[in-house]
Formats: sequence, structure tokens, C-alpha cells
Amino acid sequence: MIFSVDTDQNRLLVLLVMRQEEPFLGRWSLPGTLVRQGESLEQAADRGLLEKIRVENLYLEQLYTFGGPGRDPRESVDSYGVRYLSVSYFALVRYADAELVADGVSGIAWYPLAQLPELAFDHNTIIEYGQRRLRNKLEYSPVAFDVLPELFTLNDLYQLYATVLGDQFSDYSNFRSRLLKLGFLSDTGVKASRGAGRPASLYRFDSEAFAPFKDKPLVFI
Repeated sequence: MIFSVDTDQNRLLVLLVMRQEEPFLGRWSLPGTLVRQGESLEQAADRGLLEKIRVENLYLEQLYTFGGPGRDPRESVDSYGVRYLSVSYFALVRYADAELVADGVSGIAWYPLAQLPELAFDHNTIIEYGQRRLRNKLEYSPVAFDVLPELFTLNDLYQLYATVLGDQFSDYSNFRSRLLKLGFLSDTGVKASRGAGRPASLYRFDSEAFAPFKDKPLVFI
């Protein structure tokens, strides 16, 4: 699952590809790949990612192994009783920073999570599981800072959180005041001009200062 955050339109998207063979020929699905001989799971996941998008900043993590019986219709016709397992990974990128790679596929597109079609296999279920994990990771870890550029504004950070976590997320003023009190953002003293508004301060994430908060819910959530 490659999730992207479109902060301009406040949408969380997932990348889908069109299947070019049976089963589910012509159906949308998550991108996937087989693990090659001599290749680790992580290497296969990295390769599968690079075959679909080009992006500088991203977060990638193994999610879960899906192997329920009947998840793949080929199991019912295989005389050897073969089972099909999927070791899933999820990635998070910024929509504006990701370039799609359409080589070798008949269709590739970003879909809003609120408007997903019926997908091949159990991929709708996998996406639901991945979305829950993504929200959890955002609340307990610095995953957002792997997606943002090295220097960012507080509004950049807020928009990312608000897009992923939804309408129940904190308002901006509360988010800003609580976040700065935690002390793991460094003001670079540089300001960025965007549009007609006042120039905004650029910040940098301090991983050492964040260490005491690791695996704890962030208080601005």
C-alpha cells in the first residue's frame, strides 16, 4: 500500500493498478510483486515501490501477512493445495512529491480512500487494516517527519496530520502551541513566503529531542 497525503484537497489517497491477467482481469488492485531468488522481503518491497513511484521522502514499514483460506481463487483449482500469502508493506508519501511510473501496467491511479472501488482479492480489507496502522503510527511515532522535507512549516506538518487523522484532529492553534512546548522542533530562523500571507518560519525535526516521546501518544493528538 502506497498512501499519499494530498494536503491541498485534504485527501488521503492510495495507489492502485489495473490487473492485466486472471484472476480479476481488469480489476483495480494494490501493486504487488513476487520475491525473487536471493532477494529479501524488504528488497522486494523496495523494488516494488520503485517500479511504481519516484519520490525522495517516504516512510516504509512491513504491515502484516494476509493468508486466510480462500483469499485467492487460484487455491480452489490448484491440485497441489497451494496457499497464497501476501506479506504487505505500507508506505507514506506526499502527493505533490510523488511521480507515478506507468511502465508495464495498463492502468495506475491514486484513489481517495473514501471512494475506493471493489478491489481484487482481499485488497479492500488490507487497505482498511493499513489505514488503521497508519493512523496509529502517526500518533505514536515521528513518521510524519520521514515524509516532509528537511525544512518545513508548522502548517505543512498540521495539514499532514489533519488529512490522515480526519475531522476530529486538533485545531491549528492548539496543535501549534502544544507541539512547540514538546521541544523536538528546531526553529531554523529561516522564513518561507507562500502566497500573499505572512512569511512562515521553517523548522527542522530533532530526533534526539524526540527520543523521550518514543512509543508514547503525542499530547497534541
